[in-house]
Amino acid sequence: MNKENILKELNFKATRSSGAGGQHVNKTSSKIELNFDLENSFSLSENEKELLKVKLSSKLTKENVFILFCEETRSQHRNKEIAIKKFLYLFKVSLIRPKRRRITKPSKGAMTRRVETKKRTSFKKILRKKPRLD
Repeated sequence: MNKENILKELNFKATRSSGAGGQHVNKTSSKIELNFDLENSFSLSENEKELLKVKLSSKLTKENVFILFCEETRSQHRNKEIAIKKFLYLFKVSLIRPKRRRITKPSKGAMTRRVETKKRTSFKKILRKKPRLD
């Protein structure tokens, strides 16, 4: 994944932000909409595209376009920076392949320790019982 090439493929659109802000919110377009066309990207390999389609399936449209909104601050430029950081973080995390789990067996020492502690606790519980008067 080449960061510079991916950043060139991003499309931004500024819209009016919702929520509080008084008259100012009706005049300025500070909300940023980030679009990334996953299907037509040149900077990602086919394997990376497939992995991202699986991991980010809830955030993709039917045309495999990734959309991210940011309206955290009142500054359009700051929102753009935040959106880019979120985008790069999501892609970085999604492209990490989990390590395969190797099936292992507990060691003999661990098994004997487990059995010994079980015996000790059962003995402790036996001692707690009231003695039988037969």
